[in-house]
Amino acid sequence: MERVAVYAGSFDPITTGHLDLVRRASKLFDRIVLSIGHNPKKQYLLSIESRKAILDECVADLSNVSVAVFDGLLIDHCRTEGAGFILRGLRAVTDFEFEFQIGLANMDMAPTIETVFLLTEPKNIFVSSSLVKEIATNGGDVSRYLPEPAFRELSRRLQEL
Repeated sequence: MERVAVYAGSFDPITTGHLDLVRRASKLFDRIVLSIGHNPKKQYLLSIESRKAILDECVADLSNVSVAVFDGLLIDHCRTEGAGFILRGLRAVTDFEFEFQIGLANMDMAPTIETVFLLTEPKNIFVSSSLVKEIATNGGDVSRYLPEPAFRELSRRLQEL
């Protein structure tokens, strides 16, 4: 039986921490679906089309990783993809409380889908999409926190604003 994991997020933008997690997880699962969730209540800096193109470029060298876009509940998306696992990253204790609550809700709604946590590599522990956007919009250099395709698109987008 194929071991399929969904790693979902807004990826606005994808960071080196996200990509590190995907690369490490690609050795643990037969297939990973890197999934961009759309939340109509959220304001995004990058369009969903841009984010998908960036993710496609970032994982082009990983034959067992694909990129998808979804609306609605993550567990429904997992079922659509045939995934038995939800992959999540943990940076700090503060992440754990939120992820634990969401993981329990997902377990309650879909007992056959397991949530798997991977620890963030220490050098990426403070890196988040929100922090990167805040630094970048205030003129800071974020190139070391983003894969090249994400840095390129974020820079382009900020020049438009």
